[in-house]
Amino acid sequence: MSFLGYARPDGSVGIRNHVLVLPWGFLSSKICDLVDGTKTFLTPDYGGGRTSRDRETIARTLIGLGRNPNVASVIVQSLYPSAGYPELTPVRIAEEIARSGKRVELIDAVEEGSTLRTLEKGVQVAREMVLEASRIRREPLEMSHLALGVKCGHSDTTSGIAGNPVIGNLFDRIVEAGGTAFFGETTEIIGAEHVLAKRGRNEEVSRRILEVAAETETIAKATGEDIRTVNPVPSNIAGGISSLEEKSLGAILKSGSAPIRGVLTYGERPKGKGLYFVDNWMSMVSIFAGYAAAGAQLVIFQLGGGGLSGHDLLHTSTAGVAPLMWTTANPKTLDMAPTTIDFYSGTVIEGEDTIEEAGEKLLRVILDIASGTMTKVETIRHTDPAQIYLRDPCF
Repeated sequence: MSFLGYARPDGSVGIRNHVLVLPWGFLSSKICDLVDGTKTFLTPDYGGGRTSRDRETIARTLIGLGRNPNVASVIVQSLYPSAGYPELTPVRIAEEIARSGKRVELIDAVEEGSTLRTLEKGVQVAREMVLEASRIRREPLEMSHLALGVKCGHSDTTSGIAGNPVIGNLFDRIVEAGGTAFFGETTEIIGAEHVLAKRGRNEEVSRRILEVAAETETIAKATGEDIRTVNPVPSNIAGGISSLEEKSLGAILKSGSAPIRGVLTYGERPKGKGLYFVDNWMSMVSIFAGYAAAGAQLVIFQLGGGGLSGHDLLHTSTAGVAPLMWTTANPKTLDMAPTTIDFYSGTVIEGEDTIEEAGEKLLRVILDIASGTMTKVETIRHTDPAQIYLRDPCF
């Protein structure tokens, strides 16, 4: 099976064709306001007061977003507070992104002489880049070029019974075809980490899965809290989940059954294709940007929703360059948010489909989206701000 995508100079394939402006701030936002076809990345995590390790994580995220296959070309502008840190210099970010072979332009506010002149230059360059990108045509490409990320959220009883297993079936199909799949949420493997570790492709991967789960528990205990008093969250409990172990056993089903090739840090790009566990935070304001920085062209939110009511969940992607797709197996969630949900797997519970049949249907929807069909929330011209997953205190 194939899809229609954009071939990039480094051999990767995009399912979208954006011009990205980095980092965030006044210049980036105004360029994107004025030039159609552009994107930027919104986050409060600019690097001030952060350790060198956290600044490196910010840099890795920015560079990874610039190298994402959905990006045709990149503008790096220098008018942002963290530009003086060695990890976050505009030159470093531009040079690292340029290694992918795509066009990267550095715009220096000091060189231009004023913010408004820099804005004028940025708009001119962005318009050139958008015109260049518009000349790139989609072409038929194999599924081996796909890279997807997933999180599950507001988990309920339908999540573990159908929603996550159907995503897992999809991931098995992507990996079997030679593609790449990312799953994570370290807090939501606790209690089931021993099950997940058995799928490590070697002893090192298995050991690392157990280590990151233990590290997360240790950090929680250092605050004086037992993580099991925080998780499951109230919506999980309202949706019928009684313990963190129960939640984790359902959550890991979204990874499918393939061997786990490696454990990645937030925003880390894999060295090969296959299935990867990412040591990251469970929140959607953080997780999707990390997947996109690692190379995911599309991110999936598998929603339970048993504990939610009264709103239609119009949340857009925090990844900016990677569209967000919503799935659910809960019929009440589907009725509550029909303008958000792209795929319904509750047909498994209703007896209409097996997990394998629903997985086949989901794959066809994925290939359609990869070929250019928008996700429902992608039709909204808004990007929710992201929070980069930083591990150290802010000083």
